[in-house]
Amino acid sequence: MLKLFPYIRRYALPILAAVVLLFIQANADLTLPDYLSKIVNIGIQQGGVESPLPPAMRAQTYQRMTLLLDVADRPRVDAAYVRVEPTDAAYADYSKKYPALAGQPLYVLQPLTDEQLAALEPTVSRALIAVSFLEQAQTDPQRAAALGQGLGFDLSKLPPGVSLFDVLAQIPAAQQTQMRAAMQERFAALGDTMIAQMGIAAAKAEIEALGVDTTSIQQNYVLRIGGMMLLVTFISVTATILVGLISARVAAGAARDLREALFVRVSNFASAEIEKFSTASLITRATNDVTQLQMVTMMIIRMVFYAPIIGVGGMMRALNTAPSMGWIIGLMVVVLVGIILSVFSIALPRFKRIQALTDALNRVMRENLSGMMVVRAFNRQDFEEKRFDQTNRDLTGNLLFISRVMVILMPVMMFLMSATSLLVIWVGAHRVAEARMQVGDMMAFMQYAMQIFFAFMFMSMMFIVLPRASVSADRIVEVLETPPTILDPQSPRHFPEPFRGEVTFDHVSFHYPDAEEDVLHDITFTARPGQTTAFIGTTGSGKSTIVRLIPRFYDVTDGAILIDGVDIRQVPQAELRERIGYVPQRSNLFTGTIESNLRFGAENAREQELLEALEIAQGKEILDSRPEGMAAEISQGGGNVSGGQRQRLAIARALVKRAPIYIFDDSFSALDYKTDAALRRALKRFMADSTVFIVSQRVATIKDADQIIVLDEGRIVGKGTHHELLETCDVYCDIALSQLSQEELA
Repeated sequence: MLKLFPYIRRYALPILAAVVLLFIQANADLTLPDYLSKIVNIGIQQGGVESPLPPAMRAQTYQRMTLLLDVADRPRVDAAYVRVEPTDAAYADYSKKYPALAGQPLYVLQPLTDEQLAALEPTVSRALIAVSFLEQAQTDPQRAAALGQGLGFDLSKLPPGVSLFDVLAQIPAAQQTQMRAAMQERFAALGDTMIAQMGIAAAKAEIEALGVDTTSIQQNYVLRIGGMMLLVTFISVTATILVGLISARVAAGAARDLREALFVRVSNFASAEIEKFSTASLITRATNDVTQLQMVTMMIIRMVFYAPIIGVGGMMRALNTAPSMGWIIGLMVVVLVGIILSVFSIALPRFKRIQALTDALNRVMRENLSGMMVVRAFNRQDFEEKRFDQTNRDLTGNLLFISRVMVILMPVMMFLMSATSLLVIWVGAHRVAEARMQVGDMMAFMQYAMQIFFAFMFMSMMFIVLPRASVSADRIVEVLETPPTILDPQSPRHFPEPFRGEVTFDHVSFHYPDAEEDVLHDITFTARPGQTTAFIGTTGSGKSTIVRLIPRFYDVTDGAILIDGVDIRQVPQAELRERIGYVPQRSNLFTGTIESNLRFGAENAREQELLEALEIAQGKEILDSRPEGMAAEISQGGGNVSGGQRQRLAIARALVKRAPIYIFDDSFSALDYKTDAALRRALKRFMADSTVFIVSQRVATIKDADQIIVLDEGRIVGKGTHHELLETCDVYCDIALSQLSQEELA
C-alpha cells in the first residue's frame, strides 16, 4: 500500500488538519469522564464545595483550629487567612456575603497559588476535622471522658459555661503535643480519601454557619460543570463532523485520482498488456479495488489516528484516576489483543481470496452476456448457469465464512465489554466502601475503560479490513507498475511534409508476447498512395495481424515498417495514428448518438461532412429509418443496430477523419454483395489519393485491388493483381474458385 502513497501525499494539508481535529476530539472525549467525576464527587457528594479550605471562617472557629495546629504550621495558616474586624471598610461587603456574622470578626482566605493551596489543604482540613470532632465530644459525655483520659482529668464534668477548647488552651504544651500526636495517628488510619471527604464536610459546615446558602452553591457548581460538558461535547461533535467531511473528501479524491491513473495507464496499454490482465480483471481493479481503498482511506484517517490517541490518553487518565485498578485495564488489553490476533489469523487468508473470486465472477458474467446469442444458439444456458453458480458459490462461501467470524467476534467483544464494566463496579464498590475511592472516580474509570476498549475495537476493525485493502492495493499497483510495451521514442522524428502515406514493410517478422514461434515471417511489400492493397489467405494466416502492426497496436519483432521512409517506432504514436483511419474487424460503437459516434473520427467535422461519410458508407438509410436522424440513440456496443448497420457506421466514422491511410480489417463481412459493391465504388472515388489496406475473406471484395497479397501460415505466397494471382498463385486460385464461378473470376 505504501506504493500508493503519492496519491495521498497531495492531500497532506487536509490530512494534517484532520489529525489536529482528531487530537482536539480525543482530548474533548477524554475530558468528559473527568467532568462527570466532578459532578458526582463535588457537585453531589460534596454539595458543590471544591476545597477543604473555607473561603472565610468565624473568629471562634479559626482560634479553635489554630489551637490544634502544630507550631510549625501556624505561620503558614496565619499568612493565608487575614482577620477582618467589624470596623474595617470591607466588613460591610462580607456581612452581605455571610449573613450570620452578627458583627463578629472574620478570617478571610487570601489569594494563593495552586501550589500554596495544595500544601495548605491537608493541614487546615485535619485541624477543622479535629475541631468538629471536639465540638461533638463537648456534647457527648462518653467522647469527652475518653479524650480526658489521655489528658489526666475528666472533660465530661466541665463547669457550666466552660468550653472544652478553653480547657485545652490552658493545658501544658506537652499535653497539647501529645493530643495532636494522637489525632495524627487517627488521621493516618483513616486514609487520604476519607480525610479529604471529612475536610470538605467540615468546610461546608463552616460555610453554612456563616449563613451561606449551600444549595445555591451546589446548583451553581453542577450547572457550571454541566455547561462545560455541553461545550466540550459540542467541540467533540464539531470536530467529528469536520473530520468525517475531510476524510470523505480525501478518500473520494484519492479514489478519483487512482481511477484516473488506472484509466490513463490502461489506455496506453498495448493489446499484450490488456490480454495479460484480462478485461474483466481491469474493470474490477478500477472499480471494486479502488472502492475498497477509498473505504479504507476514510477509515484510516478517521480511526487509525484517533484510536491510539484515545487509547493511550484513556490509559493515562484511568491510571491517574484509580492507580490501584490499573490491572483491570491490563487484563482487558491482553484479552482484546488475543481475540484480535486470532480473528486476524483466521480471516486474512479468506480476505486475500475475495478479489480473485470477484474477478472470476465478473469474467463469467461478462463472457455470458457478450456471448448470449451463442449460448442460446447451442442451448448451453444450463451449463452457463452451473458455471456461474459454482463461481458464485465460491465467492459466497468465502464471504459467509468471514461473516461468521465477524458474527462471533461482536458478541465476544460485547461480553468482554460487559465483563470489564462488571469487574470495575465490583472492585470499585469495595474501594468506595473502604473510603479509598469516590463514586465519581469509579464512574470515570469505567468510562475510560470503555474508551480504551472501543479504541482497540477500532484498531481491530482496521486489522480486519486492511488485509483486503492490501490485496486491492497490490492489484492496482500491479497495473500501474506494468510499463506499456508500445512507447513513444525519447527523441522522436516526424513525418516529412507534404505527407504522402507510402507504407513499406521491410522484412517484417512478428510473434506475440510469450509466444515461441513467429506468426509472420519476413513480410516485405510497399503500399503506395492512390492504391489499394488487399490481404487474403487461409484462416490464421496473419492477415489481421499485419494491419494491426501499422498503427502500432503491436511492435514488430524483426524488420521495420516505414511510412514515407520513416520507421513508425521513431514517430510519436499520436502523430502516427492521426494519419490513419481504422475500421476494426469487430465494429465497436459507443453509447451516445449517431452524430457523437461519427464525430469520434473528427470532433470538429461539419454536419455536411458527416452526411457525406454516411452516404459513402451506404448508411443513408440508417438515418432515413430513424425520425431522430443524427440524434438517434446508439446503445452500448451498438446493440440496437444490426451487424451491417454497425459496420457501415464504423466505416463512416473512419471516413469522417479524412486520413491519408485507411485500414479496413475485414470490415465488409456483414454487408450483402450489392451493398459491398456500391460501397467499394464510392470508396474508390473518395479515397483516390489515400493508401488503402483491406483485409477480407471475400475475393469479390478485393479483386479490384491494385495489389493483392496472399498469406499462408504467416508468409507471403503470392503478390499481384487478381488476374496475375489466378495464374501464379495456387492458394489464391483455390480460394477464388471456392467462392466465384469462372465467369465471375473473369
